Amino acid sequence: MNLTKEQLLSMYRQMWTIRFFEDALAGAYMEGKSPAFDIGSGPVPGEMHLAAGQEPVAVGTCAHLGKEDTVVGTHRPHHFAIAKGVDLKKMAAEIFGKETGLGKGKGGHMHLIDPEHKFSCSGIIGASFPPACGAALAAKKQGKDWVSVAFAGDGAANQGSFHEALNLSALWQLPVIFIIEDNSWAISVPKNKSTAVTDNSQRAAAYGIPGVRVNENDVLAVYEVVGEAVARARRGEGPSLVEVKTDRYYGHFQGDPELYRPKDEVSGLKSQDPITKLGKQILAQGLATQADLDAACSAAEADVKAAIEFARTSPYPEPQEALQDVFVG
Repeated sequence: MNLTKEQLLSMYRQMWTIRFFEDALAGAYMEGKSPAFDIGSGPVPGEMHLAAGQEPVAVGTCAHLGKEDTVVGTHRPHHFAIAKGVDLKKMAAEIFGKETGLGKGKGGHMHLIDPEHKFSCSGIIGASFPPACGAALAAKKQGKDWVSVAFAGDGAANQGSFHEALNLSALWQLPVIFIIEDNSWAISVPKNKSTAVTDNSQRAAAYGIPGVRVNENDVLAVYEVVGEAVARARRGEGPSLVEVKTDRYYGHFQGDPELYRPKDEVSGLKSQDPITKLGKQILAQGLATQADLDAACSAAEADVKAAIEFARTSPYPEPQEALQDVFVG
């Protein structure tokens, strides 16, 4: 793949940044929510969906993207935002509901938006597909080689918006890549109980576009497959569908009792941790030293600590700001 030392260390640092960020939010979220769980209590009220374990999908994909490319994420969006370059402090502040956040504290963790980096997400299942097609259509009409990426979970691949977007993007040859994160669970429903095909990439054939599955939670494998899809889109050859087998370490949401999940499942997944795997791959290729890896990890941890501190110490919006920056019909 001809990745340089700098590129590999950047991936490694990004993956650690995502992991530290998600773990930090897991702790902050539960503050004030015990002994009886109250979703409205604590410094981070509302629902919270974390992506620890799913770092390879975001990092392996966004390594191919530039600032002018569009990414539309899901209700589990932090790893995509970080990999796309969204400001960590502003994102943390938004999640904590502070006025220094991306949306001045009004959007929360499921409705992050950063026009500067062309990143957005939605709490609605399957809502990433149409906006990504829209961005791709805009790029095509402007004669740009920009691409857009729509991320979604395997459950979202059963939504009508998914099939409508595949059909339209194939018909119009739009520069869009659809990436399905198969973490084995659609909330609490296993894939084999919800989906007629074992591999969602098979559905690409119905629309005459390439479909590829990445069978392991490996950032380099994702990088290789998505690289071909991005290059194809930039050449004007239309959309691609990629499904990646990945792993969700936390529950569907924080506070999820996870009664549907085998008790030893997560520990088994963590034994094949993708960040550890990437570190070993880098060392095996002789492209960096353990000291280089440790430095990247430490830098990621410092960035996250600074972002969480920024969020905690930032002011809340004034009450009258509730009527600002809103649309009235």
